[in-house]
Amino acid sequence: MTILDKIIAEKRKEVAELKKKNIEPVIEKRVPMFKEKVKQSNQMNIIAEIKRASPSKGEIDASVDPIARAKQYEKLGAAAISVLTDQRFFNGSMDDLRQVREAVDIPILCKDFIIDPVQIDYAKANGANIILLIVATLSQDELAELYHYAKGLDLEVLVEVHNEEEMKRALELNAEIIGINNRDLKTFDVSLSTTEKLASMITNSDTILVSESGMKIRANVELARDAGAKAILVGETFMLAENLEEKFQEFQVELSKSSVK
Repeated sequence: MTILDKIIAEKRKEVAELKKKNIEPVIEKRVPMFKEKVKQSNQMNIIAEIKRASPSKGEIDASVDPIARAKQYEKLGAAAISVLTDQRFFNGSMDDLRQVREAVDIPILCKDFIIDPVQIDYAKANGANIILLIVATLSQDELAELYHYAKGLDLEVLVEVHNEEEMKRALELNAEIIGINNRDLKTFDVSLSTTEKLASMITNSDTILVSESGMKIRANVELARDAGAKAILVGETFMLAENLEEKFQEFQVELSKSSVK
């Protein structure tokens, strides 16, 4: 079994447990849509991630205070904050998501492996504005069902791909926000050439392209921008940065004029 297979097997167990519980909604907070923030920006839009651990790297920062880190990200100019809510493999939680929602006034992405509508219900109830759908984990029918279910709840959807076949499926869906994951979810190897290779398949200029994983230095961000990305998702690099403010500034590259609406 690949790491992804193991994660999805665990998610099926979690879904069964979630369906037995009552969903307790939290206070909804009105924040700008991520899509609108991107359209109004002339700089690379940063989705800054709170990430305690990962299957490939192990512990990254187990003691991170999600509230303090979220406020720091917002102050530094993040367009959105990604909160990992998977507990077993990433040491995250819905509590983290809820705490971040209360702390900041920008969009929040619930970063998890979503395979059932009940997970979307929980994400929204805990304050998410954006959910992640990973094409590799879903059939086309499942992808479409979950995508439209989330949109019906006024959530934005980041549809994640990492090869040509998955990109074709995302485009068939007419996804408004497509994330190209430079990390292969089966091997967890990272290559920024994935963004370069797949970005050219997007022909609709209104589609927002997000390059995910592998952003270490400014040149990586510039490569993503030149390929057509208007946003990047950054986790580990920010979590390990000795000077977070400097690293943020390094990544805030100007978008090319052709990519700014």
